[in-house]
Amino acid sequence: MSVYGDEWEDADVSPNSLLEELVSVSRQIGTNPRLVLFGGGNSSIKLDGSDFKGDPARVLWIKSSGSDLGSVTADDFVGVVMDDLQRLIEREAMDDDEIVNFITHVMVNPNGPLPSIETLLHAFLPFGSVLHSHADAILTLSNVTDSHQVIQEALGDDVVVVPYIRPGFQLAKTAALALRLRTSDIRGMVLLHHGLLTWGDTPKEAYALHEELIAQAEQYISNLPAPVIVRSPFLPSDRRKELVQRIAPLLRKYLSADRRVLLSFSDNEELLSYSLRKDLGTVIERGVVTPDHLLFIKNTPMVLPVSFDLSNSDLLGLIESKVESYRQRYTNYFLRHSDRSLDMRSPDPVITVVPGVGVWAAGQDASSSRIALEMYAHTCSIYEMTERLGSYSSLSEDEVFDAEYWPMELRKLTLRPVSGEIQGQVAVVTGAAGGIGAAIARRLARAGAAVVLMDRDQKQLESTAHLLGKEVGDSNVLSVVADVSNETDVIEAFEAAVRTYGGVDILVSNAGSAVTGKLTDLSMEAWTASMQVNITGHFLVTREALRVMTRQGLGGSIVFIVSKNAFVPGKEFGAYSIAKAAELQLGRIAAIEHGSDGIRVNMINPDAIWTNLWDERIRADRAKAYQIDESELEDFYRRRSLLQRVVTVDDVAEMVLFLVSERSSKTTGAVIPVDAGIREGFPR
Repeated sequence: MSVYGDEWEDADVSPNSLLEELVSVSRQIGTNPRLVLFGGGNSSIKLDGSDFKGDPARVLWIKSSGSDLGSVTADDFVGVVMDDLQRLIEREAMDDDEIVNFITHVMVNPNGPLPSIETLLHAFLPFGSVLHSHADAILTLSNVTDSHQVIQEALGDDVVVVPYIRPGFQLAKTAALALRLRTSDIRGMVLLHHGLLTWGDTPKEAYALHEELIAQAEQYISNLPAPVIVRSPFLPSDRRKELVQRIAPLLRKYLSADRRVLLSFSDNEELLSYSLRKDLGTVIERGVVTPDHLLFIKNTPMVLPVSFDLSNSDLLGLIESKVESYRQRYTNYFLRHSDRSLDMRSPDPVITVVPGVGVWAAGQDASSSRIALEMYAHTCSIYEMTERLGSYSSLSEDEVFDAEYWPMELRKLTLRPVSGEIQGQVAVVTGAAGGIGAAIARRLARAGAAVVLMDRDQKQLESTAHLLGKEVGDSNVLSVVADVSNETDVIEAFEAAVRTYGGVDILVSNAGSAVTGKLTDLSMEAWTASMQVNITGHFLVTREALRVMTRQGLGGSIVFIVSKNAFVPGKEFGAYSIAKAAELQLGRIAAIEHGSDGIRVNMINPDAIWTNLWDERIRADRAKAYQIDESELEDFYRRRSLLQRVVTVDDVAEMVLFLVSERSSKTTGAVIPVDAGIREGFPR
């Protein structure tokens, strides 16, 4: 059975040319987490073409530095002239700066992105197409004592094994010379602690060899007996759930000392079982399986041993103590190896293992934290697979530091998107399926926040979340079907936010329901429905947001989308206007009670913004109330404002961003109209 399944015929790009075939193969590998995780692996092809001057030349097309195999396109491959690269193999040595300087002068497009840091390795190997992955099975074989012997036994003598050397000139030359010493046909090459290389005349041929060798490695490992691992018993699921809610905001607080981070959490069976190992204290010291992971997860995690009966103050003290201890340990490691010319990376842990509860990963955004969590999950899996083979053997501390602070690798961090205005914050937006709520969610997400969309309209909510996820990344969007007037729904929605991102920093309480009619005509059902959504709903989400914000101790911001009706009640709009006035008071009380917690609460009063809230019934009722024709309604609302301009959902969204950002850090308890100027609605 194929390691990869039967995906080839479903490849994203039809192989109409060798470069397109390379793109297709690269995506096949890059989207299979057993082979490559985010940013890892590489691929290349050598084709006849032309150099920068337009003269005929053999060109190496290789993935650009920082691009991801799983989503790579033809534009992500950089062309470098082969004749110039191959001359370098005769040199005795080249440092990284020399390599970069040389390559930038022989690129087909000197203004394009830099090629991979492994360009020389691919150039020196005498094959048409070369593929490189970090397959779990291969890393398992190469992270044990006597790994060279184990690899030859598992894969055969026709696979070359190269000892660990940090990527660069020396690795490229060593690999090329190792091939020259072999007289028989070679199927591939294993770079210890760094993965598998295969090749062929075409990408598809190289891919077939990749599949063959990885399947062989997996079969070899599975045929060995699994060791007996002693584990503690599982905690009941309800206790784990409660601990997740207690731990996450506190952990996030201490990991956000320098900059706000988001947390990703998993308690899947594999990670939970790993966390319960009796020898966990020893296992976590094993180190990364490949130096490529150092940027994302560091060499070791932090272990946080908690018990269910810990008080909140004791839990807070434990987390603080463990984080400080980890920071000191990392600082000492840095000082042992640094020549003081380097800036130390954040000393905070990226991975936190809580025995019996699960594993958290921290990152500057949701994507980073999820990538880190996935990398650590694969690391744990490899740890346990290596136990079938013998003792785990990773890099020395010197090698770890050399890889972690290698400028060529650190450069990848500079290629990440520039932080947004509210980067690393978690925003809950109610009534987010459409209209004002959807616009607010989109604006906050584009400014860097992870957004939790709450709405009771499941179909529309899923559509909105899908579209927003395509724009800002699925990991930055969580949709929760919830009725804000239902206490259980609201509690569970905030629990989902804490579990998914580690906490809540922003609440935009927007969900509303328009109920029209004279007081004498209102039914009890209509009155109750308005109060339930338009005031009780705001109370419930505010209460839960405040509970999370005060636990995590990072301050916060709440914005109520009220209405000019809070000040200027509408004729035959009593049930709505009264509830909106109550909502305004709720916001003021929240501001008074939680200013000392650093939580700011502000209100926005829009007027007549044309969204799906204005259905045919509402339009007809409002036109009747103002004794105008329904077709004149929108123009009537525009003309009654001082500016006589149409106010849109994006206008409200922009004001929300202002109120939750540092630009308004000294503002709380404010009521700001976004209504083009309704004189009667001036706050007072």
